[in-house]
Amino acid sequence: MHTAPTCAVTVGTILGRPRGGHGRSICKATSVSTESPNPHPTTSRYADPATGSSTDSSSGSSADGPDRVAQQTRDISEVPAVEVITTAAIHLMSAAAVKCGLAEGPEAADHLDLDEARRLINALAGLITASAPDLGSQHAAPLRDGLKSLQLAFREASVIPDAPGQGPGEKLTGSVV
Repeated sequence: MHTAPTCAVTVGTILGRPRGGHGRSICKATSVSTESPNPHPTTSRYADPATGSSTDSSSGSSADGPDRVAQQTRDISEVPAVEVITTAAIHLMSAAAVKCGLAEGPEAADHLDLDEARRLINALAGLITASAPDLGSQHAAPLRDGLKSLQLAFREASVIPDAPGQGPGEKLTGSVV
């Protein structure tokens, strides 16, 4: 099983704000956790396709599969679309920041992968551009700021810079230079 490297990158880092948000929303009106919605594999429950029930890998106990799925469906139905979209954008931002070399610590350079960063920034630009009318300026503006910061960081990390308007996401957002 492949697990993602642990790096200290926060939305505050991407947006150029002081650290200390630790899982808080980049907008004051929306509470968004940047913690992974997927529990760690050593404590999560994995569904057994044959029986439909899930097993808690930390204790070996079985949980009732259909009841658990129904509870999760009820839980997700209570989450506003703005929060789901913002959370997805934050995950893309965090991953792109790591791939652009913005992680902290001595291993930050080991995670630099501009090809992957380009894909993530393109996806983020598409998500923000498509959802901005539904999010409203209160939610979209900080996401656009974060996207622009990532686009500029990508340009700075590139040995051979893209032409203006040809960088990651710039076909959707316009040139950042």
